[in-house]
Amino acid sequence: MKLSSFFVVKAIICFLFGIGFIVVPTTVGGWFGITLDPDGVLMARFFAAFLIGIGLILCLCRKADWNLLKNITLSLFVADTIGFIAALVGQLAGVMNALGWIIVAIWFLLALGLGYFQFSKPSKA
Repeated sequence: MKLSSFFVVKAIICFLFGIGFIVVPTTVGGWFGITLDPDGVLMARFFAAFLIGIGLILCLCRKADWNLLKNITLSLFVADTIGFIAALVGQLAGVMNALGWIIVAIWFLLALGLGYFQFSKPSKA
């Protein structure tokens, strides 16, 4: 898989979750056993804004200069690794229901893919 294709996959995931958390945050949270009070709804919508922004960055920059792509890839690798750890800790603490493992897996696979492109893949977009 090429990095640009991986960026499209990540962008789609960001858009889907971002739109879900903007439009119906309590419903999306509820799927994973997360109950959102009004403060949580606001935080979910802030999170959604960032997801949509990341999706746009990935769509607009996927064919950029390789040095820029490497910097974006490293930044997202760090962010997705932190997201994976946070999701795993939340899941193990019982914050999410069994579907929460999907969130853990998504963060893990995205971090793994970004790590592959950052550290293992030859310098080709």
